[in-house]
Amino acid sequence: MAGRYDSNPFEEEDVNPFADTAGRKGSGQSNYGGGAFYTTNPGSVPPAANSRLSPLPPEPADFNYDRGSANIDIPLDTTKDLKKKEKELKTKEAELNKREQDLKRREEAAARAGIVIEEKNWPPFFPIIHHDIANEIPIHLQRIQYFAFATFLGLIICLLWNIIAVTLAWIRGEGVTIWFLAIIYFISGVPGGYVLWYRPLYRAMRTDSALKFGWFFLFYLLHIGFCIFASVAPPIIFKGKSLTGILPAIDVLGDHALVGIFYFIGFAFFCLESLLSVWVIQQVYMYFRGSGKAAEIKRDAARGALRATL
Repeated sequence: MAGRYDSNPFEEEDVNPFADTAGRKGSGQSNYGGGAFYTTNPGSVPPAANSRLSPLPPEPADFNYDRGSANIDIPLDTTKDLKKKEKELKTKEAELNKREQDLKRREEAAARAGIVIEEKNWPPFFPIIHHDIANEIPIHLQRIQYFAFATFLGLIICLLWNIIAVTLAWIRGEGVTIWFLAIIYFISGVPGGYVLWYRPLYRAMRTDSALKFGWFFLFYLLHIGFCIFASVAPPIIFKGKSLTGILPAIDVLGDHALVGIFYFIGFAFFCLESLLSVWVIQQVYMYFRGSGKAAEIKRDAARGALRATL
């Protein structure tokens, strides 16, 4: 028969794997009825605190962890560079403010003097001139101004077609000289027509200036004379076949029919331009006489002559 205090064979024994075996014996061990339990002094260190792990091997004190990457050099004078750039930006800002104030003063002075700054708006795809008949020309003069503008566009068409016809004649063996002359007519005629007679007429219609009207009449008569001369194109001043007049058209038609047709079309363009230009100058002159500007320009001319003599 088993004893009263025999150990229970079915009782589970708690085993702490982290406990110090040597420490358990030192701290006191009792076998009671074959069963083992351990008592620990209250002031002693817990078994887990006495467990020791092997330390890791020491690593070299090297702060360059990424040995493969390039070294980053930070310049010491970064602060000086930033201050220098900031100073340059402040200088440029002050200069821009000064220019803006100067431009504003000039605009105000021009507005007080009655000078209108014209914004370029024509042609719409590539603005090179200012042109706004509907808003700047009086209603009773807009019709005349539109026809005058048509004569300016007609001059461009005539000179451009003249280049095409003369180029074709050059290809057919008429020589390169006439082609260079046709280019010169276009380069000088189009800007010259705008500056010499169309812009003076535009400003005369807008400001009702007698001096501008006189300038227009002078150079528009030269324009009409050139168109009449080009429609005939006699070989006396210019080289005959450099203009698509009636005489070169007849001359070229016998040798090259296609070139002759192009020259006849150019002749028709110059004739239409001449007729329309004559009508425009007639209408402008009627308005000029009816508004009393003729007497005013005569008085201005007399005053100028008197000042010149004095």
